[in-house]
Amino acid sequence: MFKLKQFAAAFTVLAVAVLAACGGGGSSPAPTSGTGNLRVALTDAPSCGYSAVNVTVQKVRVHQSASASDTDPGWSEVVLNPAQRVDLLTLTNGVLSELGQTPLAAGKYTQMRLVLASNDSANPMANSVVPDSGTETALTTPSAQQSGLKMNVDIDIAPGKLADFVLDFDACKSIVRAGNSGRYLLKPVVRVIPRYISGVAGFVDATLANGNTSVTLQQGGQVVRSSVPDSSGQFLLRPVAPGTYDLVITAPGRVTEVVTGVPVASDSVTAVNSSTSLLSAPSSATGVAGGSVTTGVSPIDATVRATQVLGNGEHIEVASGPVDSSNGSYSFTLPTSATQVAAYAAAPATLSFAADAATAGKYVVEASSNGTVKSAGPITLSAGGTATTNFTFP
Repeated sequence: MFKLKQFAAAFTVLAVAVLAACGGGGSSPAPTSGTGNLRVALTDAPSCGYSAVNVTVQKVRVHQSASASDTDPGWSEVVLNPAQRVDLLTLTNGVLSELGQTPLAAGKYTQMRLVLASNDSANPMANSVVPDSGTETALTTPSAQQSGLKMNVDIDIAPGKLADFVLDFDACKSIVRAGNSGRYLLKPVVRVIPRYISGVAGFVDATLANGNTSVTLQQGGQVVRSSVPDSSGQFLLRPVAPGTYDLVITAPGRVTEVVTGVPVASDSVTAVNSSTSLLSAPSSATGVAGGSVTTGVSPIDATVRATQVLGNGEHIEVASGPVDSSNGSYSFTLPTSATQVAAYAAAPATLSFAADAATAGKYVVEASSNGTVKSAGPITLSAGGTATTNFTFP
């Protein structure tokens, strides 16, 4: 492991000018004595098939009551004046967009809202997407956009202390296609996480430094952090809570590679390899896992993911994304070769990958809608073949 200072020179931080303002009192729980501060920043996971995803942030609001409405008194705000337009796809490899900070009465805050500007005649592309090889298209935003995206949080503000949090805006899961209409819907998927200094870093082969490779840290088959290697093949997954993770590397037409048991310690970045021992993910034949999801409502709001069970019983996610909001269709092109697995070994040891025969062409497909999850499989994909799996909710 090495301290973050040794790695930070490889990455820049995008700063956003802000004006912080604090709201008035109200009927929320009485705070404890004293005042602390809340600081927030924005980051992103990699996108799927887009060269830019732009959002315009107006403010971040917090409240001590999880049930407070947007018009109730007691809100405190970090206000961006003017509102700031950010391309989420620039916020990978540990890059943060600073949204600012505000003083808060000491106590516990349980609700946060991210408020985006609306697309209007003065700024029709406030929130927009640029598909690969396409033109910039305005995003259709939720009708409740003005009140902000509601997130349940658990933030303790201590007197004289700074509470530091990051809004992890998952662009891949937040952009939903609407059939052949040419429209794209914005369905924000955002997690609020502490601003840990710790993380994981490494290097992939130059052939994988093409913008299509995804590097994720996972626990129990759930993605915790994700990024894309930069043009030199370097990647940084941060902020990450101390713990033990699986590092999963996926790329079109390549074998999935997994490094198990990657340790992350406080205030340190774990190096999984060096620039002289690159992760390469050899070529693989592929098959298609596809189908549709029916929910009985329109637009269709569901996500699907493809997972694998390793020979040691651990689960990993290989692909995921929202279904088409018009027809519920989804499609993943997945490797049919066995996943390559290596146990983490601290430098100067070299990772030793071996094919996990139990994973060859085997996937579990999982769909979720409105809090309900359904799964099917394992399915078996053959080279050039297609496996169709449909889901119906409720």
